[in-house]
Amino acid sequence: MYICYMLFKEITGQYELKRQLIQAIKDKRISHAQLFVGSEGSGNLALAIACAQYICCQNKQDDDSCGHCKSCIKFQKLVHPDLHFAFPVNTTNKVKKDATSDSFISEWRKLLTGFPYFSERTWYEYLGIENKQGNIGKLDAEAIQQKMIFKPFEAECKFMIIWLPERMNATAANKLLKLIEEPPANTLFFLVSKNIDQIIKTILSRTQLIRVPPVDEQSMKKMLAGKYDLSPNETQVLTRLSAGDVLKAIKIYERHEAEQDFLDSFKLMMRFAYEQRFVELLDLAEEMVKLGREQQKSFLYFCQQMIRENFIMNLQMQNIVYSTDKEKDFSQKFSKFITSKNVESIYSALNLAASHIEHNGNQKIILSDLTIKFTQLIRKA
Repeated sequence: MYICYMLFKEITGQYELKRQLIQAIKDKRISHAQLFVGSEGSGNLALAIACAQYICCQNKQDDDSCGHCKSCIKFQKLVHPDLHFAFPVNTTNKVKKDATSDSFISEWRKLLTGFPYFSERTWYEYLGIENKQGNIGKLDAEAIQQKMIFKPFEAECKFMIIWLPERMNATAANKLLKLIEEPPANTLFFLVSKNIDQIIKTILSRTQLIRVPPVDEQSMKKMLAGKYDLSPNETQVLTRLSAGDVLKAIKIYERHEAEQDFLDSFKLMMRFAYEQRFVELLDLAEEMVKLGREQQKSFLYFCQQMIRENFIMNLQMQNIVYSTDKEKDFSQKFSKFITSKNVESIYSALNLAASHIEHNGNQKIILSDLTIKFTQLIRKA
């Protein structure tokens, strides 16, 4: 059984915004159509649900829902009869035509209750439509109209949470304009967006904008410390790189876990290049070919990151070096080889190789050529 604890206290950071939202609810100043705009890892979706739960809570606390009343329990399972969702979908092997949000409500609840921070791409992968663009179309708009005409079943309000309204097509938007502008009594629309510039302007103009800022550093550090076994330096680096985005922090951590092999390969490539060991370099290129194009691109981007960090370290600008402890150990000796004389050329060579691989060039030739280039570039320091 999946349980979704959409309490304000469970949302990472956002203390000032939570306080403002709670006060607005207490003062009954909640607009009938609110637009929560922030990065996918800001917690904007979780905040919208937490607001709805707090409004419906039968035993409100000063700073949060009680979490125990009948209403809260239903919200935790996302099955409250007055809580409705719309989100981008497309046809799948399961739903071959006329796909709507209701077609995938079970999948939505399962993913959302597992962890309330996820990306649009993660949602599509979960549905098995990663090669398609999701959208909120005419059928969803008609379903929203039908749901919103009824009075609330149990709570004082009914809610329609529309995730990624930027994926709403013009037909759906036109059908919903009047409803969003003048909804029935006790009806609230909470729209949750990651890109305000892509929302149809007629929809945008009918909402009250709530900007969800990046998560503050202290909250991010606390979240990471509770989730992962990290050193203080690694926590600091991850916090800086995440730029206040919980999803980005998680992805960077997972990438760094996978990149330990990348670090070993990078160290070998730099050592062989400096010592001009051409046979070993070509053997290393052969091994990289086995990775596949996506892994090859990831490796080359990792190399770019390492070159950047080593150049910054060489400049003695330690305060903006974002490396893990293992990377720093290597860079203490290696950074002296990355200077203003070769950093641009090395970075450009890596970028060009990644571009050629992206455009389906011959991987063996591209990677072999790159490793040989390094024998010249690394000695220009």
